[in-house]
Amino acid sequence: MNQNIDISKHILKGTTTVGLVVKDGVVLAGDRRASAGFFVANKNVRKVLYITDTIGITTAGSVADLQFIYDYLKNIYNYNKIVGRPTTVRALATYLANILSFSKYFPYIVQILIGGYDEEGARLYNLDYLGDMTEEKYTATGSGSPVALGVLEDEYKENMTLDEAVDLAKRAVFAAIRRDSYTGTGVIVAKITKTGHEEYEFYIKKQ
Repeated sequence: MNQNIDISKHILKGTTTVGLVVKDGVVLAGDRRASAGFFVANKNVRKVLYITDTIGITTAGSVADLQFIYDYLKNIYNYNKIVGRPTTVRALATYLANILSFSKYFPYIVQILIGGYDEEGARLYNLDYLGDMTEEKYTATGSGSPVALGVLEDEYKENMTLDEAVDLAKRAVFAAIRRDSYTGTGVIVAKITKTGHEEYEFYIKKQ
């Protein structure tokens, strides 16, 4: 058995997720296609989830690992709520980075964006399966991320409105759908502010 397998080559990256921070909140978006190799396994997968009303995540990777990570983050939030401890976006991202780093030799095959609005304002963090954590103003993950990032790089502005950010996130994922065979069906876009979140769903027009 070969013990020198590069696990990065075996990570399922068949998705596109996007995150943006603007002056009044955070926008998270993800496509709706689940792929298994070249097979379209599901056309209506949810890749934007909520830890609280004001903190959300986007998910890419192994479904089982993502379910564990999501439940873990929810449990952290519920425990902090019971003991009266505030839960910030940065705290949740740090908790998760520590778990992923501790498990790096038997990793959870995930790539996650955590974004939301708390006492520190609007925040967005990008975490990979090794526990690397970076704070971002805008980013994209998954197989369609090079295409999506091209759209974000060209049009992102920190002072744009939330509605403008929703439209930009939608168009970034749509661009990936047009050029990446692993990304598809439609887009869920979440707008997160200090008062909660709103969600929108878009489908690309057939040409």
